[in-house]
Amino acid sequence: MSAVKSTLASLLILAVVMPAAAQDKPAVALPPNTFIEAQPDAHYLAKDVLIGAVVQNTEGKVIGDIEDIILNDWNRVHGVVIGTGGFLGIAGKRIGIRLSALEFRETDGKRVIVLPNVSKDMLTAVAPFVRAEPKRSLLERAMEKARELTDRSTETAKEAYEKAKEEAGPAYEKAKETAIKAYDKAKEAAAEVYEQAKEREGAPPPGERETAGQPPAESPAPAEAPAKQDTKK
Repeated sequence: MSAVKSTLASLLILAVVMPAAAQDKPAVALPPNTFIEAQPDAHYLAKDVLIGAVVQNTEGKVIGDIEDIILNDWNRVHGVVIGTGGFLGIAGKRIGIRLSALEFRETDGKRVIVLPNVSKDMLTAVAPFVRAEPKRSLLERAMEKARELTDRSTETAKEAYEKAKEEAGPAYEKAKETAIKAYDKAKEAAAEVYEQAKEREGAPPPGERETAGQPPAESPAPAEAPAKQDTKK
């Protein structure tokens, strides 16, 4: 019963306090040199420029497309992985290319990535790119994503509740006390109604109710037999 009372009180408190807490939400101080509000003019996004982009040779023929980015131990772009995929008659394979070997050009208002001074024979002769760690399977990535979503949902719900409780402050405690009192009062009223109904159910019939508590009436004394007459004279 105490668990039900606590849950009911918490729900009532959140319904009353959270709108007021949202209006009085204080400003949050952000740490310096942490967040980026907008993309600077001299910067670019990997998905816009690198990942999925087509790489051409000097003659404008497609060599392959960029499938991944190679980062060094400074977390800087060291190179890219290009999938040839049968372009120029080359068997499909992945080739690692240094970022400094690529040229970014503007052609007809479009950005074009060029790998100059590389022939078909060179691309055929170069060894495929070797990963340091095996690629995760689709099942492993799906399971990791599922765990991430579960942890995020649980933590978000917990943080939201604790944050609302913290921001509410004294109003939370006052609302909690009021909710508990209202619950106790309703409980007492229900118990009183139950007892009254129980008494009415066990009450005696009207005739018995009037004589209840009175001693039983005395039975009338038996009548005396008439005396015999003397017939001897």
